[in-house]
Amino acid sequence: MKILVDTHAHTVASTHAYSTVHEYFIQAKLKGLEMFAITDHGPEMPDSPHPWHFGNRHVLPRIYDDVAMLRGIEANILPLEGGLDIPKGLHPFLDFAIASFHEPVFKPLDKTTHTKAAINTFKTNTCQIFGHPGNPNYPLDYAEVIRAAKDHNVLIEINNSSFTHSRLGSESNCLEILELVDKLDWKVAFASDAHVAYDVGNCQSSVAMANKIGFPYERIANRNAKTFLSFLAEHGKAVSSELKYWPA
Repeated sequence: MKILVDTHAHTVASTHAYSTVHEYFIQAKLKGLEMFAITDHGPEMPDSPHPWHFGNRHVLPRIYDDVAMLRGIEANILPLEGGLDIPKGLHPFLDFAIASFHEPVFKPLDKTTHTKAAINTFKTNTCQIFGHPGNPNYPLDYAEVIRAAKDHNVLIEINNSSFTHSRLGSESNCLEILELVDKLDWKVAFASDAHVAYDVGNCQSSVAMANKIGFPYERIANRNAKTFLSFLAEHGKAVSSELKYWPA
C-alpha cells in the first residue's frame, strides 16, 4: 500500500517547523512521491504566517523535478459554533483547506460542542479535509462527524504524527475512525503532518493500521496524484485542470 501524495506539511513559515519549500521538493523526489502539499497554519494560530504568504505562493513552481506541489492551508476551526479562520479574499489562492482543532485557538470543551463545531465547519463548504480528528483532547461523535463529512465531501485525515509524537493517545481513536469510515462508505486522506522535510510522505503507521484491519486502498483519496486531483475537481478547484495532463 503506497501513498504517493502527502496532503499535510509545514514549512519554516510556520515557525515551529524547520524546512523550506525547496527542501520538501528534494525529499519528496527522493521518496518517490508524485505530489505533496504545503499547509501552513491559518491566521489565528500564534505561529501563522502573514496572509500575504498564502496569496503570493504563485511565485513557487507547481512542478519541480517531476514532483508537483499543492498550495494548501491548515485552517483553524473557530469556537464555539465552527467555521474557519480563512480571510474571504484568500480562498481563490488555495488549492484546498484542512480544518483542524488547535488548543491555542479552540479551548477543548466537550463532545457535543466539538461535534457541532466540526459539522458546522463542513457545512460552510470551505474545507476539503478534516485534520487529525483522533486528537483525544477533542472527543467527537465519530459516526455523526463521518456522516456529515460524507454529505459535504470532506475527507477524514489519518495523521501519521498522531501515532508517533503529537496528540498522544490518538491511536485507538484513529482505529475506530478507520473502521467507521469503512462501515459508513466514506474516504480518508493519509498524511504525514511533516514539520521537517525528512518526514514528508511518512504514512507508515497509518498504512500499518490500515493493513491490520483490511482497510480498502480505494478509500484513500490521496493514494496517487490522479485520485487526489479528481477529488479536488469535485470541489471545483482550478488546480485539477492546471495539472490535468500531469503526470504524463
